Amino acid sequence: MENRKAPLPHDMALYSNRSKIENIFGKLKDWRRIHTRSDRCAEAFISAICIAATVIFWLPQ
Repeated sequence: MENRKAPLPHDMALYSNRSKIENIFGKLKDWRRIHTRSDRCAEAFISAICIAATVIFWLPQ
């Protein structure tokens, strides 16, 4: 924060990776099926996440 007298120590590389992961979860939640977890079994839910992640990765943003 700008008003701190002494900045808190943190690992910039780790913080950067955390930001990327949070952005991926945000993009996954744009998919209604994943956001509402409409699948009953865990296997179908995991496969939906894999399909959505693949589409998000391959489509231009």
